[in-house]
Formats: sequence, C-alpha cells, structure tokens
Amino acid sequence: MLKNLINEYTIYMGNNSDTSKNTMNSYIGDIGGYGDYLNNEDIKDIKKTNKTIVLKYLMKLQKDGKATSTIARNISSIRSFYQFLLNNGYISEDPMINLKTPKIQKKIPEVLTIEEIELVLEQPDLNTLKGLRDRAMLELIYSTGIGINELISLDRSDIDFDLEIIKINSRVKRTIPIGSIAINYLERYLKVYKENSKSEALFLNRNKARISRQGLWKNIKEYEKKSGLEKKVTPQILRQSFAVHMIENGADLKTVQKILGHSDISTTQLYALTSENKNIREIYKNTHPRA
Repeated sequence: MLKNLINEYTIYMGNNSDTSKNTMNSYIGDIGGYGDYLNNEDIKDIKKTNKTIVLKYLMKLQKDGKATSTIARNISSIRSFYQFLLNNGYISEDPMINLKTPKIQKKIPEVLTIEEIELVLEQPDLNTLKGLRDRAMLELIYSTGIGINELISLDRSDIDFDLEIIKINSRVKRTIPIGSIAINYLERYLKVYKENSKSEALFLNRNKARISRQGLWKNIKEYEKKSGLEKKVTPQILRQSFAVHMIENGADLKTVQKILGHSDISTTQLYALTSENKNIREIYKNTHPRA
C-alpha cells in the first residue's frame, strides 16, 4: 500500500507541481527515502505513522551526517506528502502539524572582485565567433544577474536594444535593464551571428543548436583556467558578484531582489551581508594602526 501511495504522489507531483523539475525530483527522492525507512521499520500502513516516527527519521538523517538544509528539505517533502494523503482521504490526521523546520545556517555567497571579473571577461578571443559569443554571455550574466537556465533559454527577440532591456520568461517573469557594455558586445556578436544562422535562439553552440548548460560551464571553466585566478568561476558566482557589486554601489535590496527574481528577500540579504563584511574589513584595514 505504501509503495502505491508513493507512486500516486509521484504522478500527482508530475502533473500538478509548480516547482522546478530539480526541486520536484528532490521531493520525490526524499519521499522514497522516507518510504524505505518505514519499510525497514516494518511499517506498511501509512495510517500507523505519527509525529514520533517522523522525528525518529529526521534524527536518523542527522545521525547519518545529512546537512541541515537537506533535513529541512526532507521536512518540506514529507509535509507535502502527508498533505496529499490528507487531501485525498488516505489519512485522517496529519502528523506534520506543529513540527518545526530546523533553522538553516545559510552559507555566505562566494564572489569575485570587480578586478577579478574584468580579468575573466577579457579571456575570450574576440577574433572568433565563439569568443564573441562567450564574451557576450559573460557580460550579460554580470550585467543582469541572469541565471544559467534563463540565459541558455534566451531568444533574440528577448533583447530590446533600443530600450536596453531584457525579457526573462522563466518561472519568475521579469524585465530588467542591460548595461551599455553588455549591449555593445551583444550587438557585435549578433552582427556576425546573423551571417551564420537564422535560429531564433540567442546563444548557439558549434552545431548551431541552442547552447547547453554543460557547454556554458565548460567554456567558463576554460576562462577560469586562462585567467590564472585561484578562485572558482561559475555562472552562479558571476550572478552573485553582480548582486554584491550592485549593493556595494548603493542599490537597495528590493531592486536587487526584483532583478534576480528572488521570491524571498532573505536570500537577497545574504549578498548585503557579504558586502557589509567586506566594508567592515576595508574600514578596519584603513583605520586601525596595526591592521
């Protein structure tokens, strides 16, 4: 019975969930792990589960060394599963009621300095179409804070060169400005691009198909190596650097939140903390007699 309910929940999530595919797969994986635990405890009937059993499972995850964020996500997954069971009449009481999610210690985002960003941006060979494309992509990420999935999904029509804005049609739809430097490299790239392809996709690979996540990652890692930086360079770190540099230069959190498409401003506040820590270090260095 338990296996059938998990299968039914999986189908339900696939047909009705508004979450991303990765999040949905994580939830389904979490429920599968919870189901395995119940089977190992010889609990075959979901009606025989209760808050104590759920807490024992969470304690097991903690004992197994799972991160606080993973345990918190498991709570969300199991809560969603029990809500599904309750709404469909499989249980009469939800054991997750009043069960609190543990506080997650959020990691301070990694960022590059402005000088390090410029060093990375200078690595593509502008004498090649690939180099022009990569420079345009890197400039666009740093100019707008766009996410990797949003970037590779862009079409040419999503860029308005007259208004210098970009339309992002992901789960969080928004229109945001593009800096003049990024606009310049996009125009240079598209001038050559139009002579080579009629595809509507903005960024193409050598086979004239839309560039993939893997392709973008591979190219950025190439420029990381060429730059000689000891820091990691990834699309997410470029996005994070955009946010921190905006805040450092006076942008308010609400504006940065809207540009990045964050649903919760607490996520954006992490970038402010990074900026604040840097400013404290700079003030200390410039003012303490033995710094």
